[in-house]
Amino acid sequence: MGAGLFGGAGVIALFGVGALVACAILALDLVLSVWLAALIVGVGIAALLGKKQVSKALPAKPAETIDNVKADLAAVKEHNPNG
Repeated sequence: MGAGLFGGAGVIALFGVGALVACAILALDLVLSVWLAALIVGVGIAALLGKKQVSKALPAKPAETIDNVKADLAAVKEHNPNG
């Protein structure tokens, strides 16, 4: 029973997002052509989704590589006593 209600809520949320997208297109249609309004809204949504995917794809710093370089430097300094 709970899974069915959860699925139904997902479908209603999907329709809600579709209604918001249609509302944005219709609002832009007041000043632009319909096709241009739809293109702008579609590109905006794609840009937001793409930014989200890129930000969680890779960490900002390669932590493992930094640790390996520090270990290599320490090993070289141990091997060469002159610095």
